[in-house]
Amino acid sequence: MKRRNIIKQGGAAGLLAIFGIPISHTQGNNTKKVVVTGGHPDDPETGCGGLIALLTEAGHDVALAYLTGGEAGIPGTSHSEAARIRTKEANKACDILKCSPHFLGQIDGDTYCNQEAYQTMLDFLQQEKPDLLLTHWPIDTHRDHRICSLLTYDAWVRLESKPSLFYYEVLTGDQTQNFAPTDYVDISPVINIKHDACFAHESQKIKEYYPNDHGQMEVFRGKEGGYEFAEAYVRHWRNPGSALGY
Repeated sequence: MKRRNIIKQGGAAGLLAIFGIPISHTQGNNTKKVVVTGGHPDDPETGCGGLIALLTEAGHDVALAYLTGGEAGIPGTSHSEAARIRTKEANKACDILKCSPHFLGQIDGDTYCNQEAYQTMLDFLQQEKPDLLLTHWPIDTHRDHRICSLLTYDAWVRLESKPSLFYYEVLTGDQTQNFAPTDYVDISPVINIKHDACFAHESQKIKEYYPNDHGQMEVFRGKEGGYEFAEAYVRHWRNPGSALGY
């Protein structure tokens, strides 16, 4: 059975698994670790907030790793003050999604790939030991998104024990480009949780802009996947396990 059909069976409440991870309530040895890396506070939430909510509601441990603190994200505000505001917003969003926030120390708008940056990401993932890893699709107009993706991928290549790797989209068309989904996740049951987490980023005026960008993506991907609302992902073909990542 193809992965897309498995994901579509019975709606989210009836699913056995998403990307090989059970989303019926789990505990003990069945609990999995998931890491989502993003360029800025709000990227993991807008790109993966529905999936994150499904996983944490099922009892899995999810960590959001922000490459930067969003220092350049509030016009007319100093980097230090913007980082303070956006870090607070990220913490609030993570509380809503029941996941843990981590900040990797780079600066919004001035991110870089070098040996130190590669090692920082590798050290973080070695510490977290994820079963599932998600990051930006690398073809993106925002440099911070591209760099976050490349750092994450480089660490994944170097990990001795590899998690399943999937890519997510943000503001497709304006930012993410050439994104051809391999998998769709029904986020209809948790759409309000996702929206609450996204709207926690008040400095970004997400609630104002959401209907015309992220909201349209959820509806469009839902139509593609056969749901009311959905998120779309690209699976790395060399994920561990079988060809489908199970």
